[in-house]
Amino acid sequence: MRRLVLIPALMFAATSLSFSQDKGFGLGIILGEPTGLSAKYWLTKKNAIDGGIAWSFKGSGFLHVHGDYLWHFPNVFKSSERFVLYTGPGIRFGGGKRGGVFGIRVAGGIEYWPKGAPVDIFVEIAPIVDLAPSTRASFNAGIGVRYFFE
Repeated sequence: MRRLVLIPALMFAATSLSFSQDKGFGLGIILGEPTGLSAKYWLTKKNAIDGGIAWSFKGSGFLHVHGDYLWHFPNVFKSSERFVLYTGPGIRFGGGKRGGVFGIRVAGGIEYWPKGAPVDIFVEIAPIVDLAPSTRASFNAGIGVRYFFE
């Protein structure tokens, strides 16, 4: 019986140590405007795509979907902890009772990559220019966490 418990525990410990926040696929949540699911997929050590499916509480509320191409700057802060700045362009779609919207956005933020844990914790702000059905400016902002699978 001990072997049945020990083998999965050792496998989990070994794979947990190999996880990294700068590769693979991450899935988690973002809280703010909008609030929902957040995903990230690394293309290289410094570039990734991220996206979200969330609920916006503006007005009468609407479903918000966005995607961004991100550049990461891991060596800005000289610290024993891992804080990483990022920025990049993206698009967003939304739909609700008042109709749909389409816009462009520029996401930017900071991530904290805890040592030895396959997660990132992030704070993000994204100015938006909606192009349809009319032109107007707004922004998204939130805090989130993602778990990374390699």
